[in-house]
Amino acid sequence: MVLQNKLNITNQLELNKAEEKISKQKAKHLFENGEIHRIEVGTFKGLALIHSYLFSDIYYFAGKIRDINIAKNNFRFVPLMYLEQSLQKVSDMPQSTFDEIIEKYVEMNIAHPFREGNGRATRMWLDLILKKEIQQVIDWNEIDKSDYLSAMERSVIKDVEIKLLLKGALTPKIDNREIFMKGIDISYYYEGYSEFRIEDL
Repeated sequence: MVLQNKLNITNQLELNKAEEKISKQKAKHLFENGEIHRIEVGTFKGLALIHSYLFSDIYYFAGKIRDINIAKNNFRFVPLMYLEQSLQKVSDMPQSTFDEIIEKYVEMNIAHPFREGNGRATRMWLDLILKKEIQQVIDWNEIDKSDYLSAMERSVIKDVEIKLLLKGALTPKIDNREIFMKGIDISYYYEGYSEFRIEDL
């Protein structure tokens, strides 16, 4: 079933293309106009702002907590009845070291607060925490898609693999435009969106 959207698109492939194009343009603007520096770092409020910024031209639910239970590959994300308290708990988690930050990221992924677009918004959220707390970000170009997805799947039980993978891709180039733009393209590629290059939009 195609998600209800502001563009009144009823074909899934068409919606995927429009979503990728519009939200990548928004991600580019977020970086270029400096708005990204005004986002609250490490809280659900900050994540909701990123999600809203990326997807508000497409979905009515942008930046809003999902109102249904969701699952992926037989894994159930935090049930709706516990979601708000879970998001508060994640917001309150410490974030002063690399390990703490990745643990927080894993917990936010388990919460999966939105109906769609969780991975893309949460990876941007993660980089903002890393940038603020340890003055590094992830060079997503260095991380293979299948390695990342399998490490994230297993992170629910054990986070050692995802920590090793992300630690190996850290870079001190925290304000590098190319790292950010390529990172967005890779982040979308992880989710199956690779029709447009952000720099061409």
